[in-house]
Amino acid sequence: MKHIYTAPNKQAAEQALNDFAAKWESKYLYAVQSWRNNWDDLTVFLEFPLEIRKIIYTTNLIENLNGKIRKYTKNKMSFPTDDAVMKSVYLALNEATKKWTMPIHNWGLVLSQFMIIFEKRLRL
Repeated sequence: MKHIYTAPNKQAAEQALNDFAAKWESKYLYAVQSWRNNWDDLTVFLEFPLEIRKIIYTTNLIENLNGKIRKYTKNKMSFPTDDAVMKSVYLALNEATKKWTMPIHNWGLVLSQFMIIFEKRLRL
């Protein structure tokens, strides 16, 4: 899948998907069909420079955050109120943000690209 994400354009990404499908479609038929059925929506990120795309397709941070929230909520069988759930999620988020110390690779380059692409929306 990495070859799809890092392709220089949509045509190269489509070829990378075809290569992936040739190897893995028998095992991951649903995933390949999902990619093909939603191709136009899934490839919008190809309009961005490679450095920005890496931030878009990297899900480790999201998965880690979901894991922290699950850790705080899974031990409870039920919550007495919606506020209790919100407080538990708040505490999980508060704990997770303490470990967010790693900078984004090439942040200066990424920020300058964001400033060019979204000049009217981004102000420093």
